[in-house]
Amino acid sequence: MSTFVSVIALLLLQSSAAQPIRPAPGNPVAVIDTSMGAITIELFKDQAPVSVENFLQYVKDGFYPGTIFHRVLPGTVIQGGGFTADLTQKETRGPIQNEATNGLSHARGTVAMARTRVLRSATSQFFINLANNAQFNHRGYASDDFGYAVFGRVIAGMDVADRIGAVQTAARNGMEDVPVTPVIIKGVTVKP
Repeated sequence: MSTFVSVIALLLLQSSAAQPIRPAPGNPVAVIDTSMGAITIELFKDQAPVSVENFLQYVKDGFYPGTIFHRVLPGTVIQGGGFTADLTQKETRGPIQNEATNGLSHARGTVAMARTRVLRSATSQFFINLANNAQFNHRGYASDDFGYAVFGRVIAGMDVADRIGAVQTAARNGMEDVPVTPVIIKGVTVKP
């Protein structure tokens, strides 16, 4: 009997894991269509209004098609939205406010703005956390402690993000951790 119960529990767990997470009422939802499948993200417009508006404007401008996930750190993050397959960096709008102080944590599946060491340098690039990455949370006001702004979470397609996170990488054009076979963002659409 216990084997039967274990099998039923496993089946229920698997079916619930496959169910997409429901977004909070009023939050925009975007689908990132990649060469490895689709990733659906909920955008936290109340907690990260500047980052969400910035992302949505890049979507509206048709900026993301043809960009790639150019940085893959297995078990940590996948980063994209700024370079083409030949590693040409696309021209962006100016940098935005860093909303890392919004209280959102870098839990597995969250989406955050990528930036350089300069606190307000985020433009079009974003990353998806493949693990809980507390080291990216806001911990203080020094450059190394300020953190990265979480502005959304994956609600469907985390398996796609994990597959991207497992691709073979190499150094290319002075960049580390670049997928050997480009993972292309074919488009980003906002669900009505």
